[in-house]
Amino acid sequence: MAAKELFESDEQNQDAYDDLIVSIQAKEQGLSLLIGVCDDLNLREQIIAQYAAELEPEFRTYRVILAGGEPSLRAALYHLVQSEEYLLGGGKAVITVTGVEQLYFLKQGEDRSQQEIFFGYLQWTREALREFPYPIILWVTNQILINLIKKAPDFWSWRKGVFRFLSRKTIAVSRRELEPIRFAFTESEFSGFDDENPYFLPIEDLRKLIEQTEQQRGEKDPSLVTLYLSLGNIYRRRLEHGESQDYKTEQDLAIEYLCKAVELQQELGLHRDLASSLNNLAALYNSQGRYSEAEPLYIQALALSRKLLGEEHPDVATSLNNLAGLYDSQGRYSEAEPLYIQALALWRKLLGEEHPDVASSLNNLAALYDSQGRYSEAEPLYIQALALRRKLLGEEHPDVASSLNNLAALYRSQGRYSEAEPLYIQALALRRKLLGEEHPSVATSLNNLAYLYYSQGRYSDAEPLYIQALDILEQRLGVDHPNSVSCRENLAYLRDRLSQNPE
Repeated sequence: MAAKELFESDEQNQDAYDDLIVSIQAKEQGLSLLIGVCDDLNLREQIIAQYAAELEPEFRTYRVILAGGEPSLRAALYHLVQSEEYLLGGGKAVITVTGVEQLYFLKQGEDRSQQEIFFGYLQWTREALREFPYPIILWVTNQILINLIKKAPDFWSWRKGVFRFLSRKTIAVSRRELEPIRFAFTESEFSGFDDENPYFLPIEDLRKLIEQTEQQRGEKDPSLVTLYLSLGNIYRRRLEHGESQDYKTEQDLAIEYLCKAVELQQELGLHRDLASSLNNLAALYNSQGRYSEAEPLYIQALALSRKLLGEEHPDVATSLNNLAGLYDSQGRYSEAEPLYIQALALWRKLLGEEHPDVASSLNNLAALYDSQGRYSEAEPLYIQALALRRKLLGEEHPDVASSLNNLAALYRSQGRYSEAEPLYIQALALRRKLLGEEHPSVATSLNNLAYLYYSQGRYSDAEPLYIQALDILEQRLGVDHPNSVSCRENLAYLRDRLSQNPE
């Protein structure tokens, strides 16, 4: 793979890569310390593999992974050099250093955190590194970089270059997101950062903090409810915004922590936020196609909201809408329709005509009519929802992309292909921009556009889109997810048609 294929139209990352290659190849005597910054660990590995291939045979490439127990850069380099005759002989080489992202930021009950120990070593490492006359690429995340600048300024001043690779994916969470669980941190750990800093804490530190709290306070401590909810909802938000490092893993973790929260809320009688927890957990099951597990949770959430808040409350409308959506997904249209209608009427009464929730409700009811072939009832609702979302949310919002996609699907169902195609293309472009190339919603758009081309007999246009969609779905959701199965079937039908009627 060429570098331009790796970065496609991403000029900023392509420029960073080109600058990195030039810096490695610069014929300077002595150490050249280069710092690569990337929060997407998968992208980082692709970049490392790319420059390793591109630099051969002029440079041999070596890899060092720092150990959490003794995160000394100098010691790690020394052990590598001593074990390699080529390096001892002064051969041309590049040494890549990773593993820093695995060092904990929180102290975890110790005098110093792993990151503090690492920075302490770095501050006294500069002169010692002179014995390694090679380009050394130290890979860090943005969270590490911020701390490195502050806590190892002497080392930082000796850098030959900093190469930032941008990505939506991250291993960190912001301080603002952690404000509800501030009680779990020491003031020194929580201070010194802006509320909007998106790189405050590695998410693995938060998981470790919860494990410590379980051990120290017991698994029935009420404070764990807030910790479980915060982490579960952080994972949910990352999934929705395309920030997760591993979609399926983080989806499973979101379910795990929300399950723990629900169990503890029920056991301790903490019903105030239970309905919200049940809805969020059910939504995750629904996204995995686990409908039989989602349904009782949605029903329980609706009953609880009605009991605690009365019939006329936005949370009741949310529960009605969520349960209707589940029935809609299963083709249980007669059960879904009255719930959607109740939710829409309630939101209009409570929130007025111009509110995002009203737009969502219009969209959902339209989708139900669309599924039943009630196109004349669906179209005006879709158009209203799209106009309202554009007005309230702006042109660049995931909900606008959803409305574009849904209206396109309606036109496709009616054979109005020339009207459907530009809407599908807009939705796909918007989702790629807002969610990244590998988000399941992008796969949905690819699949839908492919189906449009299939419906028109444009099989050669459809096939690569189906292939891209299936690859994303299987990687992110798993091969057995209903969306993956459906996309795989679509591709199989297409290939069967191609075999019978080659273009």
